[in-house]
Amino acid sequence: MSDLSSYTHTPVDDSTHDGPPHAYDTSGNSATLPPGSLTFVATPIGNLGDMSTRAIATLKAADVILCEDTRVTARLLKAYNVSTPTQVLHDHNEQDRLPGLLSRLAGGARLALVSDAGTPLVSDPGFRLARAAISAGVLVSAIPGANAATLALTLSGLPPHPYLFSGFASPRSSARRSQFAVLRAAEQAGLSATLIWYEAPHRLLDMLDDLIAVFGPEREAAVARELTKKFEEIRRGSLAVIREHFTETAPRGEITVLVGPPGDEADDNAHALDARLIEALKTHSVKDAATLVAGAVNLPKRVVYARALEIGKS
Repeated sequence: MSDLSSYTHTPVDDSTHDGPPHAYDTSGNSATLPPGSLTFVATPIGNLGDMSTRAIATLKAADVILCEDTRVTARLLKAYNVSTPTQVLHDHNEQDRLPGLLSRLAGGARLALVSDAGTPLVSDPGFRLARAAISAGVLVSAIPGANAATLALTLSGLPPHPYLFSGFASPRSSARRSQFAVLRAAEQAGLSATLIWYEAPHRLLDMLDDLIAVFGPEREAAVARELTKKFEEIRRGSLAVIREHFTETAPRGEITVLVGPPGDEADDNAHALDARLIEALKTHSVKDAATLVAGAVNLPKRVVYARALEIGKS
């Protein structure tokens, strides 16, 4: 599972290039970061061998590495002989640290940002800094790498596109079911996508219970556990089958949950909704038609109203 390739894809104009249709830039074995730049660096999600050569070079070239937990990042840096100093940046201090970090960037500092594991900003801190840096005209770049959501999608056997990644669901069952209900309503209005979440092992069974309550026990799904590590596991099947497995075998490690798109009933539901709206719009305003149909099909009014507007325009 070790891939230390530093290759990056570079688009090529085939009309002026005599070589193959795709070319690769092999200059990534060393890094020269421009002054006043911010670079997001992806790190392994479990297997240290997944750290790219270009990621290592970038961390060595940075003046400071911003990280969630200096203890976690220290183990990674030690493995690759990176001596760049680290500073903590997490959800609780990110907003307060923005002025100082932007000032340092304006002064020419080369900053790198990593999360504890995986691609920064994907369910990890850094979004506020990214927005502020972009608004300030700072040069922002990134070194790609491991991401648990896309790796789990690759291994799940579920349709890869479109997909909808929602980070962590709410830790409370009532709020979690409300979040799932919104997605189920969107499916009834025509959404057909593979849904992806991260989850903590001690909440997995409760989450599966809520998924079954909203999407039904037979919905196709997958749970990925300990990706890239020694005990990597991909459990595929219906939500009910997966729930049964993890009832008998306690889940451990980092977990990604995937729920496949609805079957043919999604198209049937979408057509039924449109038919009701078309009929209601003959004698009602868009607002009144949406209110009337939303109650009949048990969908959120805002979802039905948005669809009624589209139908009204056509």
